[in-house]
Amino acid sequence: MIRFIDLFAGIGGIRLGVTNALANFGIESQCVLSSEIDEKACDTYELNFQERPQGDIRQITDVQQFDLVLAGFPCQPFSYAGKRQGFGDTRGTLFFEVERLIKAYKPKAFLLENVRGLYTHDNGRTFQTIIGHLNDLGYGTYDLLLNSSDFGVPQNRVRLYILGILNAQPEMTLITHLGASDSHSYKNNYQLDLFGYHSHATVADILDQNVDEKYICSNQFQQFLHNAVGEDLNILHGWRMMDYRGGQSLHSWDMGMRGVCNDAEKNFMNLLIKNRRRPEFGRNQDGKKLSLDQIRSFYHSDDVEQVALSLIEKGYLKVQDGKYSPVCGNMSFEVFKYLDPQSISITLTSSDCNRLGVIQNNQARHITPRECARLQGFPDTFIVNPNDKYAYKQFGNSVSVPVIEAVFNDFLDNNMDKLNWL
Repeated sequence: MIRFIDLFAGIGGIRLGVTNALANFGIESQCVLSSEIDEKACDTYELNFQERPQGDIRQITDVQQFDLVLAGFPCQPFSYAGKRQGFGDTRGTLFFEVERLIKAYKPKAFLLENVRGLYTHDNGRTFQTIIGHLNDLGYGTYDLLLNSSDFGVPQNRVRLYILGILNAQPEMTLITHLGASDSHSYKNNYQLDLFGYHSHATVADILDQNVDEKYICSNQFQQFLHNAVGEDLNILHGWRMMDYRGGQSLHSWDMGMRGVCNDAEKNFMNLLIKNRRRPEFGRNQDGKKLSLDQIRSFYHSDDVEQVALSLIEKGYLKVQDGKYSPVCGNMSFEVFKYLDPQSISITLTSSDCNRLGVIQNNQARHITPRECARLQGFPDTFIVNPNDKYAYKQFGNSVSVPVIEAVFNDFLDNNMDKLNWL
């Protein structure tokens, strides 16, 4: 029987993947402690595992002896010991709480998960300090970056995994692989299987064919989309709705959301979006305000002043101190990204899951919480929080269960003699 603790547990994604892997090897397991500070996540955890996590990890001091630590700890900024000394301490950070329990109980192994940015935070000093502290406690470590889209999860999600064994160096078959950089490159190259362990899925595999009416975009918003692209909305597969970028994007002025724009006004706004980041206009990437003389360098029609005035009156453009910038009302889009059913999703986040969508049966709709669960590889037997607001947030914060299972399968397969768990 392997006893483990589940720290920063969220809704239990790491636990689910690891217990699946242990079961694959015929190893029974028991969770002797779970900890999560978000009460709504605790509700979902309790629905699925019939136990409620304890709260703040900083208040936990007495734990039953355990063999394994699971922790998707937050990567908070670490304190400097001084400008010349650089990053040198873990006190005051939540990683310290993981370190504290590992030091006190000396479990045989751990699995830590974090964002890929931990590698480069503070020019790599944060990551090196974490590894150094784990090594000082007597653990050999192995770290790698993996993309969920390589493991049958139709989502572009790169995460860092750190594994450790007490008094031994872990060996792994899996190595860092960042996968496709975006949905377009995935769609073009998903047939390639570089390592043999990859499996592939697309958004179409997780979609329900019939969803509740509450997930369908409003008639008014649907009409705005038709205004921009015509009758067939399928052209929007993979498109973003945003007012501050060009490329494969649809803008509020394309859709006439504040008033119908003529071709000259659309051209003005599209050229402004395309050109306002030019180096000669300054260094500020998204907040640049341009004078009419600067705008004339790329908008060559004589009606620049009249067009600008009309766009100001309609609310697409604003002027301050004689300089012009777009009014970016991106939160007014009911959906900000339409996923391509034949490719993968962008990375889910806690704030944006509820505004991802698809075009299905020539209708625009939101991705449902259950579909978000599938985009993270949760089985349909997993109970979703009954409040959509919390469900979206929780799946955006979660891990991809099949990746956790694959990582821990590989860990067990290559290190069983060091772990002595059979």
